[in-house]
Amino acid sequence: MKKKLLIAAAILFVLLAVAVIVVGMSMGKIIKTGVETVGPKITKTEMKLDSASLSILGGSGALKGFTLGNPEGYKTPAAIKAGTVSVGVKPSSLFSDKIVIRHVRVEGPEITFEGTIGTANNLSKILENVKETTGGTATEKPKADTKSEGPSKKLQVDEFLITGGRVHLSMTMLGGKAVTVPLPPISLKDLGAGAEGITAGELTQKVLSQVTVETLKAAERAVADLGKGAADIVTKGGTGAVEKVTKGVGDLFKKK
Repeated sequence: MKKKLLIAAAILFVLLAVAVIVVGMSMGKIIKTGVETVGPKITKTEMKLDSASLSILGGSGALKGFTLGNPEGYKTPAAIKAGTVSVGVKPSSLFSDKIVIRHVRVEGPEITFEGTIGTANNLSKILENVKETTGGTATEKPKADTKSEGPSKKLQVDEFLITGGRVHLSMTMLGGKAVTVPLPPISLKDLGAGAEGITAGELTQKVLSQVTVETLKAAERAVADLGKGAADIVTKGGTGAVEKVTKGVGDLFKKK
């Protein structure tokens, strides 16, 4: 009798293990599908994810090959690319109304800044799209039929960390030259820590807003360095050579 119980317990354990593996694999597909279907509705741009994995027992996961496309009218292929994004989740919250994400760590993202400093650039346009989608602007409110898609899960993100990022500048004044500058680390904490949490759209807005701010600062520093270089040329007597540079810096700060 005892032997039969042990066999039954072993079989049950194996079935449970298989069930956890199957559910874990399904969660990866759900995350990938969610990113590629819900994401574009929020940003109004293409959003792709090569793969996603999540361990139900350990609460750890990874997103690989994330790409955020550019709005219409911009020439560069993508606004943001990230090879790997590690995620830590509270397992017991996965099937509740509010998913608690312990951390999101984006390592070495590649950001392409196309346009001018101000609002006439790809990142500011995407942020504007997100604000319109989430009702973040006074000029346009969420569409009336957004609720018809059903209630979305709320989120809580204890820490959202971006490190090792690089910004590729694509601006007319650079004369087609590729200029890459570092992106300072970005750390956001306690997002949606309240009882109501936040939606995926609200999370996107908060993160993208900070990324845009830091990217603009990085672009401004690059322009300042360019200005110093122009000043050095003037000191050496090359005034004619810097006229185009000076004009370009002025044009860069014109807002549309």
